[in-house]
Amino acid sequence: MNEAFTSKLAVNEDEVVFTAIRSQGAGGQNVNKVSSAVHLRFDIAASSLPEPVKARLLALRDHRITGAGEIVIKAQNSRRQEQNKIDALARLQSLIDSVASVPKARRPTRPTLGSKRRRLEQKTARAQIKQFRSRIKHP
Repeated sequence: MNEAFTSKLAVNEDEVVFTAIRSQGAGGQNVNKVSSAVHLRFDIAASSLPEPVKARLLALRDHRITGAGEIVIKAQNSRRQEQNKIDALARLQSLIDSVASVPKARRPTRPTLGSKRRRLEQKTARAQIKQFRSRIKHP
C-alpha cells in the first residue's frame, strides 16, 4: 500500500483484543511449542467509529464479520507474533478504509435511440437467417 496515504479513521488499539494461538501449517517442532499466530477481535458496535461507517461495516458480506457484529482476523503469515499483530492491524485498517468513504449513488441510465435501433436491426437479421433455414412452403 501507499505509505503517503493516511487514513481518516485510525483504529484505536484499545478497542482491539489480541489472542495468541498456535499457528497452522509447516514450521517443524516450533509450530507445536510457540503461539505465534494472532486472533484479532474488534467489536464494531462498541468502537469509536462514526455511526455511518459502523452501519456500512455491518452491512458488508464478509466472512470475517460475525453475526454478533465483531470482526475476527487471523494472522499467521510470520513466525513472529509482533509481525502477525502488525499484519492483523493492517488488514483491519484496510477493511475499515474500504467503507470509510460514502459510495457514489448509482443513477440508472436509459439506452440510446441508436442502440435500440441497432438491437432491433440485429433481431430482424437473425430472424431472417432462421427463416431461410426452414423448409420452403408450397402454396
